[in-house]
Amino acid sequence: MSDPREILITSALPYANGPIHIGHLVEYIQTDIWARFQRMRGHRCWYVCADDAHGTPIMLKARQEGISPEALIARVSAEHQADFAAFRVAFDNYHSTHSDENRHYASLIYERNRDAGHIARRTITQAYDPVEQMFLPDRFIKGECPKCGAPDQYGDNCEVCGASYSPNELKNPRSAVSGAVPEQRESDHYFFKLADFDEMLKAWTGGGSLQKEVANKLGEWFASGLQEWDISRDAPYFGFEIPDHPGKFFYVWLDAPIGYMASFQNLCDSPKGQAAGLDFDRFWSRDSKAELYHFIGKDIIYFHALFWPAMLHGAGFRVPSAIFAHGFLTVDGSKMSKSRGTFIKARTYLDHLNPEYLRYYFAAKLGSGVDDIDLSLEDFAFRVNADLVGKVVNIASRSAGFITKRFAGRLSAALPAPALFAEFVAAGGSIAEAYERREYSRAVREIMALADRANQYIDEQAPWVAAKQPGRETELQDICTQGLNLFRLLIGWLKPILPGTAADSEAFLQVPPLTWADLDRPLLDHQIAPFKPLMTRVEPAQVAALLEASKEDLTGDGASRPGASADQSVPAIDTATPATHLARDPLAPTIDFDTFAKVDLRVARIVAAERVEGADKLLALTLDLGGETRQVFAGIRAAYDPAALVGRLTVMVANLAPRKMRFGVSEGMVLAAGPGGADIFILTPDDGAEPGMKVK
Repeated sequence: MSDPREILITSALPYANGPIHIGHLVEYIQTDIWARFQRMRGHRCWYVCADDAHGTPIMLKARQEGISPEALIARVSAEHQADFAAFRVAFDNYHSTHSDENRHYASLIYERNRDAGHIARRTITQAYDPVEQMFLPDRFIKGECPKCGAPDQYGDNCEVCGASYSPNELKNPRSAVSGAVPEQRESDHYFFKLADFDEMLKAWTGGGSLQKEVANKLGEWFASGLQEWDISRDAPYFGFEIPDHPGKFFYVWLDAPIGYMASFQNLCDSPKGQAAGLDFDRFWSRDSKAELYHFIGKDIIYFHALFWPAMLHGAGFRVPSAIFAHGFLTVDGSKMSKSRGTFIKARTYLDHLNPEYLRYYFAAKLGSGVDDIDLSLEDFAFRVNADLVGKVVNIASRSAGFITKRFAGRLSAALPAPALFAEFVAAGGSIAEAYERREYSRAVREIMALADRANQYIDEQAPWVAAKQPGRETELQDICTQGLNLFRLLIGWLKPILPGTAADSEAFLQVPPLTWADLDRPLLDHQIAPFKPLMTRVEPAQVAALLEASKEDLTGDGASRPGASADQSVPAIDTATPATHLARDPLAPTIDFDTFAKVDLRVARIVAAERVEGADKLLALTLDLGGETRQVFAGIRAAYDPAALVGRLTVMVANLAPRKMRFGVSEGMVLAAGPGGADIFILTPDDGAEPGMKVK
């Protein structure tokens, strides 16, 4: 490997006004997997985060509870950190924007931009609550929508018709704090002159630091002109006062991303940071060679891809290496709902299910784009049971018992199938590439295809048969040693996703914490510990209990999305898809049974897979039908590495008329599901199926 990279990674800061829910966890799990992968590769990788602890909502909630804002954010911070730790999110530092470090860098960035002429002062008119004696953010004004007349709508957009508007357009407006009719009053505010950075931002956003969808959206915002950004708020407000402007406070969105810098500075000053030789300027100076990445939700792109790099540049700091945006989470095809029990808090989930199941399911769904992902609870249980319990853990449980009982826990000194082990090792390069590109779903597919191969090896060697036949003891030990070495590879590749299960596996195998480099060498003539179950199946009763508990827990406030303050609505990238797959692909017209019976579906084994020269979407598959082979061209190239498909069972249409293509003749069709591109999934029969079997 080349010299270790220096990498600083952040996730958006969760707002400190409520608990973490599973929608938040999409981001933190995605980021944690990438950080863990980089560490396994031997890089110097640091993952920091903090609570976003300022703003009007926190001030008002603390007042409602009769406590100070400081007491509220301290309590919420402890809850957040406990939830993250339980989900194995391994921050190197977790801090707060209500900190000395954050005050220092917020003031410094403001002053440098002010002195460079990037701050303007202007008098504006705002809604004012005469009872509470405070200016009201748009989200704290409610009234009737000026477009459709829907009652009880926020001051910036209607949740019924989707219209956007200004608060003074609301009909019959009321303060959401006191219920009083807002007055219009003038106040001096301070603005960041974003247009000063137009050329710099166009160069940065067009330089490959953003996903294609994000860059395209920013192009629309550039076309409409960059507007000045109000960075001040009036007292009373929970936050930091602006230097030299008593009674004026930094708007929460100014100091929230600065929390990344503050948390890293706090890490540098800690014993852990000092022992590692961390230096703040080495990561944040304009000439820094370190890598800086932000993982965020698509709803806060506007702040992170425009204001944040502009503020940094204006203050003499470096800009991010890249920003990785992700979509939102739906549950069973719809938005999370308290009434249906699908608004699931992290703590409620932890009361019922293993956190690593959710980590695995999210990984199996996540790609490198900004599309939303869906948590189908039925599919969730099926994937965990079939993949993790039925495939991966099953390899260890099928092999370990014989080693412990027959050979005192000692592995063989050599592998009986070294070529198979070498083939698995070679697949690690493609898996690593998928992790690096944040294409976790591809990594999972390739790992599970190899798990199928490992189980196939054990089925073919049948150690349970060898165990019953005298004179085959050495063969039995060798087979199980091979199986456990294949398991070790699989669990090593899954370690960024399943760190807890990997730690339990390392203890069982009696090896130090696995690194990526360790996986090239087999484990031979080695003592293992007695096997203990690493995972248990997800039972329907557990899922039902989780939903019921979430229905009962309707009183708690859900925290806003990470980094999304309730002070202001946030422009989002719209990648909305239909709520269900049926809505996108309606059912075909009904056919009779005789028509269906004409289709001959057969189990086939993929014995070869190759890319098709000149075809961006196709793989050429050679399929074994149990003595007869067929060539089929399948449009799955974006989703599968050819090497990972070899040996895998699938289902094909065997009596489809051959079709002549410019690349050759396709003699059937492989069955797959999904919209296409990287999101397509070939069908795989259950264990025990054999090539040539008819699918009935």
